[in-house]
Amino acid sequence: MSLIDISPTVHADAPIFPGDEPYALRWTARLGPGCPVNLSALTLSPHIGAHADAPLHYASEAPPIDQVPLDAYIGPCRVIHAIGCGPLITIDHLRHAEADLPPRVLVRTCQQADTTWNPLFSAYAPETLQWLAERGVRLVGIDTPSVDPADSKTLDAHQILRRHDLRVLENLVLDAVPAGDYELIALPLKLAGACASPVRAVLRPL
Repeated sequence: MSLIDISPTVHADAPIFPGDEPYALRWTARLGPGCPVNLSALTLSPHIGAHADAPLHYASEAPPIDQVPLDAYIGPCRVIHAIGCGPLITIDHLRHAEADLPPRVLVRTCQQADTTWNPLFSAYAPETLQWLAERGVRLVGIDTPSVDPADSKTLDAHQILRRHDLRVLENLVLDAVPAGDYELIALPLKLAGACASPVRAVLRPL
C-alpha cells in the first residue's frame, strides 16, 4: 500500500528554534581519480525537521533517545484536524474524534505547515495531553515545532508527557492528510545520549 510521507525536508534554511543548530552538510570526499565514493558529514540539531523528543529533553535524569522503547512509534494512529485552533489545542478541539481512540494521535493545526520560523504556532494545552493519556494514548504528535508554546519556560505540556511516559513527535507535515485512522511508522535513530532524534515519519492507510 502507498505511504504518506509526513516529514519535512531537512535543509540549511529549515525553521528551527532561535539559537538551535541549523542543518549543514559538507563533503569529506568526492568522486574522482583515486576516490571511488562521495562522502558527506552533517551537523544539525536533533530537533530539526520531524523528530522525536527523548524524556531527557525535559528531565535531566530521564532516558536519552537511544534508551527509549520503539513500540510507541509504530502502530495504529488517528489524525485529528484542529485547523485554526489558535494558540492551544483544547479538549473541545478533539472530542469529535474521541470514539475508539487508538494509542497514537497526531493533530493537524495548520492549513499549511510553516516553512520559516513562526513563534505563534499552535501547541497543546496541558490538560489536553492529560485527557489523551487517560484514554490510553501513548504517543502524541503535532505539525508545529513543539507541544509547548515558543515562549514557555516551564514546558507544562512536556511535563505532562513526562508524568505519563508519553512519546512525542513534533514538526510533522500533515497538510495533505485527511482526518482518519492510519498506521504510523516513525522510528527515531539510536543516537547515544541524545535528547531527541530526527525521524522519517510516514503513514500507511488502513
